[in-house]
Formats: sequence, structure tokens, C-alpha cells
Amino acid sequence: MKLLLSLLLAFQIQAIPALTPVPASTHSQPLIHPPIPKQTKDTVAVVVLNKPHTENEIRQLIKPFKGIKLRRIFQEALYGFSVIGSPDSIARLKQKHQNQIIHISPVSQYQVQTEESVDIIGGDEVRSFYDLNDNRITGKGITVGVIDTGIDYNHPDLRRNYSGGHDLVDNDNDPMETLTPGQATLHGTHVAGVIAANGKIQGVAPEAKIIAYRALGPGGGGTTEQVLAAIDQAIKDKVDVMNLSLGNSINGPDLPISLALDRAVDKGIVAVAAAGNSGPNVWTVGSPGTSSKAISVGASTPTMEIPYLLIEGMRGKYRIQPMEGSAKWELDRTYEIVDGGLGRKQDLQNVQGKIVLIKRGKFTFSEKAKNAEEAGAKAVLIYNNIKGSFLGNLESEISIPVGSLTKKDGEALKKQQLSARLYVRKEKDQLADFSSRGPVTGSWDIKPDILAPGVAINSTVPGGYMSLQGTSMAAPHVAGACALIKQAHPDWSPQQIKSALMNTALPLGETAAENRAKPRIPSAGHNALAHYHTYEQGAGRIQAAEAIQTESLVTPGSLKFGKFTKKRNVHEAQLTVENVSGKKQRYSFSIPYHEDGLDWWLPLSFVLEPKQKKSITVQLRIDPAIFKKKIHDGYLKLKAGNKVINIPYLYVLEEPGYPRVMGFDFAEGDKPGQYHYEVYLPGGAEEFGIALFNPESYHFVKFLDARMNVKNGLLKKDFTAEELPPEGAYLAKVFAKKAGKEDYIETIITIMK
Repeated sequence: MKLLLSLLLAFQIQAIPALTPVPASTHSQPLIHPPIPKQTKDTVAVVVLNKPHTENEIRQLIKPFKGIKLRRIFQEALYGFSVIGSPDSIARLKQKHQNQIIHISPVSQYQVQTEESVDIIGGDEVRSFYDLNDNRITGKGITVGVIDTGIDYNHPDLRRNYSGGHDLVDNDNDPMETLTPGQATLHGTHVAGVIAANGKIQGVAPEAKIIAYRALGPGGGGTTEQVLAAIDQAIKDKVDVMNLSLGNSINGPDLPISLALDRAVDKGIVAVAAAGNSGPNVWTVGSPGTSSKAISVGASTPTMEIPYLLIEGMRGKYRIQPMEGSAKWELDRTYEIVDGGLGRKQDLQNVQGKIVLIKRGKFTFSEKAKNAEEAGAKAVLIYNNIKGSFLGNLESEISIPVGSLTKKDGEALKKQQLSARLYVRKEKDQLADFSSRGPVTGSWDIKPDILAPGVAINSTVPGGYMSLQGTSMAAPHVAGACALIKQAHPDWSPQQIKSALMNTALPLGETAAENRAKPRIPSAGHNALAHYHTYEQGAGRIQAAEAIQTESLVTPGSLKFGKFTKKRNVHEAQLTVENVSGKKQRYSFSIPYHEDGLDWWLPLSFVLEPKQKKSITVQLRIDPAIFKKKIHDGYLKLKAGNKVINIPYLYVLEEPGYPRVMGFDFAEGDKPGQYHYEVYLPGGAEEFGIALFNPESYHFVKFLDARMNVKNGLLKKDFTAEELPPEGAYLAKVFAKKAGKEDYIETIITIMK
């Protein structure tokens, strides 16, 4: 069965960009030329090759290019060499030998550093802590399985952490990233670096061991079977933590990979899964982020300087999302905004010294930005061609600032000739727009469970370093934090580790209860008031140091009271409160925010001796004649000694308006001319069908399938060539009807017999 999975980046990578240099390895050959001159017009660069070359072969490569001098040859950290020469000569070297050269990166001086996102979650602070054996808390002795696209185990920042792996794509024991041009991957290496890089940059747990499971192959594609095989192998290998920064758009708890992660947790493994990048709408968290026992991770922002456009004669301001790889937004005066079409050269005839507005689509962000730069533009704004915002990454550095806007903002600016100046403010701990939201259909679980930084995250990639963004980058922060907690508390179960992270997380913005009486106050093009529900952020952004030092654990870390029925208006939930400190602790609940029609029954205060635990019952009583909301959420606050533990909760009064059709896929079968489809119906359907139309005239062609009284879950069917319409492209309307309501998705499918 084909896996409807994607690598959970917040954008599509078009190509591997120029990267930060790889440091000289202690295993490299002796210095051939002097240290890098401080003042020179020449460039020092690292050339990464696709396979080992002898010194003589390397000298033959560079011989035709006058002015290029060989500096070092690398044989262990990577296959390649460093040179010094003019930028033009180095560029011609790459063009001449592009079949042998993977990429060329400029060299700069550096020192070992901790990335800011690691500092934000407390990873740097944790390194001053010691475990029971008097070792610093660095993840030492803990094994993390990375189920992804493989890793570049030759990377100097990962070599010492790499402890083997398995390739479930080619069925061997070599989990190297795909390096084939056009299909190359870098995702798994980036994820592994966030967890445990230990070199120029340091990950969250720099001394943890990494076992790589290559479950996704060229281009990042893979199958359900391959990912399940990777989970199965990781369980056999007895990893302590596993990270899955992959997923699909199906919001259901019963998908095979979600169930497999539940099983892994039962076997003592901490499972971490990215929530997905389909936000900001609710009901968008996808499998395996829907696994009830795994830790589902959404994305927050580190400290960022966010530019806003202030429009002359208008009160509103427009938020710009800077693109990775562009110059810093530092415009010092008012500039005219002009329309640049799609960013083609012919569209950019009158942009000199102006801010150019370009529509997304047709070709890459880098091409659009480069064309504008060459035309003399002062800055570039690329606005979305679909609803909502987006994040972008440039394939090569651009000397002018480049950012993205929502479709709504871009079209509003395009309608009139405007001038604008720039206002920049620092933002931290915002919920990333792209981060998928919950809750989970059917089970009503609060997902994601927690947040971690997932925007502008610098980490390792084959041959260098790169900043990426997405819940793919947030999840490994949590996996690394789990390794730190496991080292500090080797006897803690996966459930206790999850609770430690959730109990000590920092809720972002105002809670639903605190914000209920306050309206959202939008500025032009952006909501200024941060307000996040529990099913958007879970318990909040992780704090690793607090999690390790916690003196109390509340399990589970969140509460779901299920769905109201006429037979059941009193809901109960069980919590286990554990005193893990060496001293007596008093516990008491704060009175929840009052809501008409809801009554809480909470335990009276109690005391626990060291290492003592207590099971308690929390009751929520509903009067549906008074309480009319479909969903109610918030945080119960438990005072534990001098700390406060926030426990997210969710109650569903009636079945809310979640999508009834998810994850439709139509693909070729195992034999020529055969096809099959898969679709997920989270609530089942009284009537289901797939209607085909002519995409140009919208005339009805036929029903591909039609059924009555379909149960919830995954639905699939195979077709023979005779059952299909003639070859061609069709507009497919996939619909489900239930309780008088209809939901549908439309997509183009192509049939070739």
C-alpha cells in the first residue's frame, strides 16, 4: 500500500543550496597552502565530490582553471577538497565537472556553537546537570532511532554519534541519504543533527547515539510497509527513543503507523512524531501524529525579527515572513510597491529601487528573487496563490530581502499603488501558522501534545549546514529532550517522560478561558492577538531543564472527557499524581474558570510522601440546556508544592464540523491498466461516492464508486481496466453525507490504460 506520507517541512525544497562549510577534519591531509588570508578578493571553498578521488585526479580536475589552488584533500569527513581562487573560476569548475561535484560551499571561520532553538528549550542549561553516575546530561548512553530518509553518517558533526542503521528501501544496512542528483535527500541528516549533532553545531543531546532507518528513498518517497518495517526493526534494536518527522493528512487514530507507535510505547520506547504542516486550520493533525501514546509535536517560533509593512495613509500593517537565504530586512526609508507579475524578467521592467510584489507559482522562489535582484529591485514580496500563509527557502543567497505574504494581503496591496516603510519587531514563542492543529477525530485526543521550535532551524545536511522549517524540525527537539530525560531518569517509563515534558511545558498566549471575553483584534492582514487552544498547542512549548528537575508527575498529561450523550452528562477522568522528589509535597487544584452549564468536581487538597503516588478522579458535569458550545477546552491547574502544573482538557458537546473526507489517493495498481483508490472517512457516511466530471465542461461522466452506510476508517477499492472510463484527465468529486451534512474534496485524476 502506497504511503500517503510527506516529509514535514513547511515548504518544498527545489534543490540543495549553497551550504555553510564543513570544517577541516583531523583526518584530512596536511595543509597544502597557508591559512585563509583575512584580506583577499579570492574565495576559499570546499568542493564536495560524489565519490573518492586520488590527489592526482583532483589536481587534474582543477588544472584547466588558472588561479585555482588546491588547499586540502578530505578523505574521512567527506569526499572532496578545498581550493582558493576567484569566484568566477570556482563557478566554472563546478559547471565543467557537475557530474562529479555535488556542490561547492564558501569557507568561513567558526567555533562550536549551540543553536538558539536548543537554548530556548533549555538544552544548554541541562548540560550543567549531572546524572546518577556523575556524568553531564548530554544524552550519553541513550539511543535514538531516526526513521526518515537516511543520514549522511560521514558528516563531521554526526560521525561520532552514528551507531549503524538499516535501509528499508534497498534492504541493506547502508542508510545513507539519497545523493543522486535530482532525487537527492537531506531531511534525515537535518533531523539527526537537531537531535545529536556534535561538532561545529551541537544538537539537543550531543552525546546520544543515532541509529538511522532509511524508510523513505529518492525524493523522499516511501511506503507504509517500509515505515512499519523501520518501526519494527527499531523495536528489535531496543532503541530508547524513535523520531518520525513524516506523516500524511489523515486525521484519524487508527492508521497503521499510529497504531505501530502505540505498540512501540507499550514496549518501552518513547515515540515522537511530527504533527504536520497543514495549519492553521483545526482537524489537520495527521498520522502518525495522531498516535494516542506517542508525543505529537507542533511547531513554535524561536526569537525572530519579523518585518511589517506600514502603509502610508493607512493604520494597518502587513506581516512579512522572511525567507531563509535572503538579506536581512533593513529598509531605511519609504519605498514604492509595484506589481511584478509572476517574477519573469519581462514582468520586471519598472522595479528599480522599489519593493516588487510577485505572485507565487510557475517557478521557484529563487528564480523570482534573482530576476528581481538583477532588475534592481530593493526588496521582494512573494504572495501566496492559495488561501493562507506560507514559508519559503531560497536555493542560493540573495543580496536583497525576500519575504512572503498571504494571498489576501498580496492581492490587497496589488489593487492600489502604495508606498510603505518597514517596522521590525522581535517575536518569540508564537505558534507557527503552518503547524497542524487537532483535535483527533473519533478519539477526541488533544493533539499536538506539545510544541518545540520549528522555524529557521539550522542543522546538518549532506556536505554542510542549512536552515529549514516545519514540524519535521520541531519533533527532533523533543526526541533530543527525551534522550536527556532518559539519561537523567533511566527508570522512567515513556508515559512518565511524556508527562514530564507536558507538565512543565510553557503554554503560549492566553488560554481559551482567559481570552473568552476578549475579542480578537486584527491588524490589516494579520491577527495581532495571540490566542491558542489546547488542541492547537497541547500543553505548550517544552522546557527541558524544568522537565528533568520536576518533582511531580501527572499522568496522563492531558484529559479528554469524550462526547456528550443524553445518557451521559457526567464525565469522569482518572489522573495519577506522583511525587518523584525526596520531600513531602502538598497538592491542590485551583478553581477553574466559571462557565455556565459546566460544573467541576475536583479532589480536595492532599499530601504525598516522597516517591508516593495517588490515583484521583476528576468529574465534569454538563447541563446541555445551558451549555451550548460544541467544544470546550482549557487547563486545569494543579498546585504541586511551589509549582503549578497545567493539564490541558477537551470536552465535545456534539459532533463538530470536522472534514468527513480525508486523504484521498488514486494511483496505478499492480498490473497495467489497473488502478485503486484509498480514502479515509473519520466518521463513516450514510452515503459515499466518487463522481467523475469533464474538467473543462464540468459535465458528469460517471460514478467511480458509490456506497451506502459506510463504516468509519480507511476505505479502498481496486479497478480493472474495463471498470474505468476512457483514458484522460477527470475532475473527481469525493463526497460523504451524514446526518444531513455533506463534505467533499475535489481533485484531478489521470487514467492511462
